[in-house]
Amino acid sequence: MHPQELTRRRWQAGDLVRVRSRRGALILPVQASESVAPAQAFIAMHWGEEFVSGQDRQGQALHGVNALCTPAYCPTSKQPELKHTAVQVERVAELSWRLAGAAWIAPDQWMDRQQALRGCFQAFAYAACVPFGREPDGRVGLLFRAAADAPASSALVDRIEGLLGLDDPLALRYADPRRGQRRAMRLGALPGAPAESATLDGFLLAGDTAAQDWVLALLKDGQPARGFGRALLTNTANPLGVAPRRGAQVCTCFDVREPEILATLARCQGNVDERLAQLQGQLRCGTNCGSCLPALRKLVRTTDVALPTEDAA
Repeated sequence: MHPQELTRRRWQAGDLVRVRSRRGALILPVQASESVAPAQAFIAMHWGEEFVSGQDRQGQALHGVNALCTPAYCPTSKQPELKHTAVQVERVAELSWRLAGAAWIAPDQWMDRQQALRGCFQAFAYAACVPFGREPDGRVGLLFRAAADAPASSALVDRIEGLLGLDDPLALRYADPRRGQRRAMRLGALPGAPAESATLDGFLLAGDTAAQDWVLALLKDGQPARGFGRALLTNTANPLGVAPRRGAQVCTCFDVREPEILATLARCQGNVDERLAQLQGQLRCGTNCGSCLPALRKLVRTTDVALPTEDAA
């Protein structure tokens, strides 16, 4: 939604909202975007129940975004009308219990784990599970988020922990069953590497997810995590000493991040194609599967061209 809409409604990015039409409803986190006109809302049609779902107050399943749209379709091509529909958007205030978990999963297991986590969707009012990134060793990240008006059962949280690979006796843990709080952190290090270099391989925050942003960044960026000590289990929103983020991953094949690309482009010259070729020659991004090429071209076009230096002249 447009930032003015969030300001007018006193919403914050990440707040859960209920999007309702005459045909159904869906709970989603709201985000601000100036590309959306005021008094409008945009949801990509790809957010089907494969990735996001839940159940309503009557226990009925909430389906994906396309269930909100009109059932009309083109009589010739059978293309459904998924481009627009009238909706009401309201903040969801009653879902005070939250869960967030993420982990790196082996390349031959992540699809089965994702499918199993989808089986937990109907236990929550809101639930989503999406893959992210890819490590050089082939591991894929899975991010699971959920919300409910009461704490989930211990058995359900145990199952989610297990599917994220957190059922490890060496995992760091904190639990307060009376308040419905639970936290788990799994650290891992490469064989032969010093213990100080251990990174965060998986985590789960249940009950209060205030720490999810920096903990998820720590996991995605592969920064050493052992030095955070108790902060990993205190659920603090802004712990002291958080390492700077490596930035968004643009090329998953070679784990190339946006800051690296921008720094390299600052030294490249020529037209768009020439600068892209120089970028690929130095960082290899976009030279394997090619799925990041549109993002790379956009960065090349929007980054200032380096000026010739006196030495080069």
